[in-house]
This record gives sequence, structure tokens and C-alpha cells, in this order.
Amino acid sequence: MQKNIQAPKGTKDVLPADSHKWHYIEKTIRELCALYGAHELRTPIIEHTELFLRGVGDTTDIVQKEMYTFEDKGGRSITLKPEGTAGMVRAFIENRLFNEPMPQKLYYLNSPTFRYEKPQAGRLREHHQFGIEMVGSFAPETDAEVILLALTLFKKLGVNDLMLHINSIGCPECRKDYNTALREYLSRYIGDMCETCRSRFEKNPMRIIDCKEERCKQIVKNAPRTIDYLCDSCRTHFEGVKACLDAVGANYVIDPDIVRGLDYYTGTVFEVISNRIGAQGAVCAGGRYNGLIEELGGQALPAVGFGLGMERLLAVMEANEAAFPTEERLTVYFAAFGDAARKKAFALTQELREKGVSAEFDHMDRSFKAQFKYANKLDAKYTVAIGDEELERNLVKVKCMADGEEQEVSLSFVCDYFMD
Repeated sequence: MQKNIQAPKGTKDVLPADSHKWHYIEKTIRELCALYGAHELRTPIIEHTELFLRGVGDTTDIVQKEMYTFEDKGGRSITLKPEGTAGMVRAFIENRLFNEPMPQKLYYLNSPTFRYEKPQAGRLREHHQFGIEMVGSFAPETDAEVILLALTLFKKLGVNDLMLHINSIGCPECRKDYNTALREYLSRYIGDMCETCRSRFEKNPMRIIDCKEERCKQIVKNAPRTIDYLCDSCRTHFEGVKACLDAVGANYVIDPDIVRGLDYYTGTVFEVISNRIGAQGAVCAGGRYNGLIEELGGQALPAVGFGLGMERLLAVMEANEAAFPTEERLTVYFAAFGDAARKKAFALTQELREKGVSAEFDHMDRSFKAQFKYANKLDAKYTVAIGDEELERNLVKVKCMADGEEQEVSLSFVCDYFMD
């Protein structure tokens, strides 16, 4: 027996009953980004695989376990975008945005993102991300501004029970001393690690801190942490970020366990945590990536940003019982009976739409009574009945559905009635 076609595991349809929630979040994000002087940049859903090997890092879980990669008909290795920053940086370099005044504040919204991982609350194999990238400034105020944009967004959307966790993972210079200390600690446990972490030991030991395997989590509990090995420059910068957050009264926790799962991060890293959506509570994460633009062939420009999943944001809003605005109601429904009346109702419906008023009429050849029931289901504010008698008299009754009050209006001017 032929099976019904279903959406692939880890993907989800957004139904009409929920799409207005997305519209509300998108509108809030766009308005907030405008306040911060950020502009939208859209990148392709696919990129050359090399972009993520060089940018994200070939020892990360994303590259080793989660990417959707295929060979196209031209023999090129192509990857569905697993995160937003690398593509933004590629576009920044390719389109020479470095010639624009700095800092460049760029954001992406509803960007489809693909990772092959176990589907869980708010985490899907295809999900959509909002992210922001600020390029060109070393100042700690830039880190703080990015963080505060995220916190402001959550506040505007009615999500308040969150905690900001911050850390610094240092620069390539102070990372050398840290990696030496980390390898020395981990060397006694190599035989107990998972195969992936054993392969990371020499090339990128810090990735072991980020491993999700339980045995590796236990091993790294007492491992050295990056914050204890910062050089003077990195420590001064991190203190500057904290001072900016303190200046606006932002609450935060210093969390030495945060290293982030992408190799491009340097210096400040952060996560915004919710305790209402299960063990995987991060609803937003980001940090500095001062070397990524140069690594991908551009100038040596500093940058900082974050990304958050829209589905996960919706989940945390619902867990917080955040209020969503109701959908805009239909203004008028024309109930028509008879061929001539239906044509007139059709014309009036189109005239109102062209004037910016939502209107509808019967497409299903329902009975007159059924049309009024349908108008109720559509939650129309007004109904207008048109039949042979109304056409002959050039008068219709406009019924207010809230109180049942009716008013006679000339059919010739009925559209004007709804223009106030």
C-alpha cells in the first residue's frame, strides 16, 4: 500500500493559525534592528562546503556530524547552510562592504538553517534563524550592544525569566598557553574519550570541552578553563564588556564552561539561557570572531554577533505565556444570492481591497444562510447581503456583527461606508 507523503523528520510546517505569530516576531525584530542602525543582508540557502570547513572549523560537531552536504551536477561540493555567520562574512567580502563606513551592522532574518541532529524542543533539522553581525570595531561597547539587542528583543516579546551567561575564550595568543594546559590535563584520559574527542586532542583540544557525550562531559568537569589563561589585552577587553553591562544594570553570570561550538569565536562568548524549555536551554548565543573575515580572504577586521532560532524563540515565548496580538479581523463579507448579485459582490470585494479594506465574498456557491455562517467563522466585522431586491432598490443593509445593528446604505456608495 502506498504511504502518504509526509514532511521529513525534523522539519515542520507553519500553519495559517500560527503564521501571525511569526509576523509579529519578524515585525518586532525589524523595528528593533532599525533602532540599532542595523540593515538586512540576505544570503543563499546553499554555499560551497569549503566556506564552512574554513569558517566553522573541520573539528566542530557541525562539520563532522551535522552538515547536509552533496555534490552538484558540476561536481562541486555544496552544503545547505548550517549557520548564518560564515555566509554573511562571505557576502561581506565578496560585495566589498568593507569599503562602507564602519562599523557595519548587518542582520539576517528567517534564514533557513540545516543541521542533522536529533530533533528536540525548538531544535529542528530545518529551522530558521535571526542573527546580527557588527563588523569593524574592537571596542567592548560593541560586544555589549550586541548582547543588549538580544536582551531587549526578549523583553519586547514578553520573555523575562532569562539569564545571560558570558565568558571569554581568549585570542590565538593566549589560547596557546591554554591549549598546552588543557592537553596536559586531558592526556591522562585519552583512552576514556569518545573517538571524535580523541581525534581533536592534538588539533583542537578546546572542542572537547563542547562534547555532548556524557563520558567526555565527566572528564572535562575539572579541566582548565579559558578565562584563567587570558592575556592582558583579552582580560582588559572582557572587563570592558562587563563594565558596559554593569552601566545599564544588565544581570549576568560569568560561565567558564561556555566555549561555543564553532572555531571562529575569539574573546567574548555568551548565551542567553531559559529554564523553561528543557535541558538545552540556550535560546540565543554568540560572541566575537575577530579572525574570521581574514581567514576567509578578507581584511583583518574584528566582528561580533549572535544567532537565535525562530522556532526556539517561539517555544520560549509560549513557555512564558507571552502575549501575541490577535490576527486582524476581516472587515466586510458580502453575502450574495443570484448571478447578478454575485457579480456585483465580486466587484465590490475587489474595489474595497484596492482601497486597503479587507473584504471577502462566497467562492463556494453556498446557500444564503450558509454564507452568513461562514461570515461568522471568518469573524467579519460587517456583513452586506446582496440579492435581486437590493440590486433593484440600489440599497443594502450593512450589519454590524458585534451588536447586530443594521444600517441601510446606498449600494452605489457602500464602499465609502467602510473607508472611515
